[in-house]
Amino acid sequence: MFRQDWVVYAKPAFGGPDQVIRYLGRYTHRVAISNHRLVSFDGEKVTFRWKDYAGGNKQRLMTVSADEFMRRFLLHVLPKGFVRIRHFGVLANFRRSVSIDLCRKLLEMTPLVRSIIKVSSNSSWLCPLCQAPFILLERLTATQLFWRFPATTFADSS
Repeated sequence: MFRQDWVVYAKPAFGGPDQVIRYLGRYTHRVAISNHRLVSFDGEKVTFRWKDYAGGNKQRLMTVSADEFMRRFLLHVLPKGFVRIRHFGVLANFRRSVSIDLCRKLLEMTPLVRSIIKVSSNSSWLCPLCQAPFILLERLTATQLFWRFPATTFADSS
């Protein structure tokens, strides 16, 4: 397929760039179900929120067995070696920051200011490999930890 010349048909988005970003964000960077949509788990049944697009975009609740929930969730887990998204063009890893800076300049947007986070050098939490201080990003409750890393199953959906 890589030997074939591809022609991309593109037209302006009806709702503008903000709508395009919101649309793509729903499909490219999210897991099958995020933590805030999980309502309850009683050991046998899982209740979660879902958006009924056909019914006026209303939030609804669904309760299914834990086995059915896992079956549905695992349908979205990619096989080993596959990745959900690959970046091409301006978002490719090669020179990404330079490309984005150029795009912002061409779109006459304000330059992106990158800040450097300074961490105290006397941190008691150091990486065992490089000895750099750890940076605390988020504190999790026991429930949040369970949902992110269940003891019986580990499935990476990225």
